[in-house]
Amino acid sequence: MTYATDRLHEEIAYVAYHFHWSMNDILDLEHRDRRRYTAEIASLVTRAGAED
Repeated sequence: MTYATDRLHEEIAYVAYHFHWSMNDILDLEHRDRRRYTAEIASLVTRAGAED
């Protein structure tokens, strides 16, 4: 099974934007680790928005 290219680009952009990591660093992550980081970032963003 292949991972959708558009989804991969979304994950890279999301992690890069929030953590300021390079594309190569993000691509070096295992798929499940990258998905975990995107979920954790989303949680942080949601909590920060609720505090405003």
